[in-house]
Amino acid sequence: MFVYGSEFKKGTNGMDGSYDADFAAKENNPIILKEKYEVSGSELAHIGWVEVTTENGASGYLWYLKSEHESRLRFEDYMELAMVEGVPAASGSAAASAGFKGTKGLFYEVENNGNVTSGTIDARLDLEDIAKVLDKEGAIQENVMFVNRGTGFDIDKVLAAQNNFGSSGASYGLFDNDEDMALNLGFSGFRIGYDFYKSDWKYLNDASTRGNIGGVDGIIVPAGTMTVYDQVLGQNAQRPFLHVRYRQSASEDRKYKNWVTGSAGSAGMSSDLDAMQVHFLSERCLVTMGANNFILMQ
Repeated sequence: MFVYGSEFKKGTNGMDGSYDADFAAKENNPIILKEKYEVSGSELAHIGWVEVTTENGASGYLWYLKSEHESRLRFEDYMELAMVEGVPAASGSAAASAGFKGTKGLFYEVENNGNVTSGTIDARLDLEDIAKVLDKEGAIQENVMFVNRGTGFDIDKVLAAQNNFGSSGASYGLFDNDEDMALNLGFSGFRIGYDFYKSDWKYLNDASTRGNIGGVDGIIVPAGTMTVYDQVLGQNAQRPFLHVRYRQSASEDRKYKNWVTGSAGSAGMSSDLDAMQVHFLSERCLVTMGANNFILMQ
């Protein structure tokens, strides 16, 4: 039944009862992530320089710090992956019985509380269907599409077909029709009812991660912020639709902890262990506000 209002007779009493807005509380469990790097005192004293180039572009000659640096990068990757791929521990599972709760990652949250599309994007109609889904939800004007390589190419083909000149010649687009400049065959954004900005997500193509697992072709994330009441601050605050929350107090900040123990190297004499141990810790969870505005592409 579609209720659009109510009518009362003249001279009658007020309405019986009251109108109470529905309230749905969403929650997520922060998880503790840890990593450790250890090098013995003997290895610290055995100097051997190695020329390296790391993932983040750093280069030069490193000693034992090469392994420590890679441990740090690996831990930072874990922190990001846990927020994307995390799932709650299933009821009755061995993990739940052992006291682990898990966390709701991006894919899990959108799959269960957002929108899911399947199939390939072969025509303009497929993009229009996405816009129609947004019409039924928050109708947020600007959205970002993080897609794998195949889906990105499919979208480019559909958009290129909308160009009347595209079927018989070359369109130089952003290059001011200068034939001496490189021809851009891709599209970074388009408008079909809403503004979409397309970006290739390396993670979905990486053969060592989701590119090998498959199952996700992309995800559409609303751009901008939402006004919410922050219980910690005690006031309204602007928050991105997608952000990470951390455990923190006046005396403890668990966003990214890093400390050294042992009796070797820069550890000082914090224990009788003949080694240097570098510890990493973070306690965090992902906040997906308005998951109904997200679309998971499978």
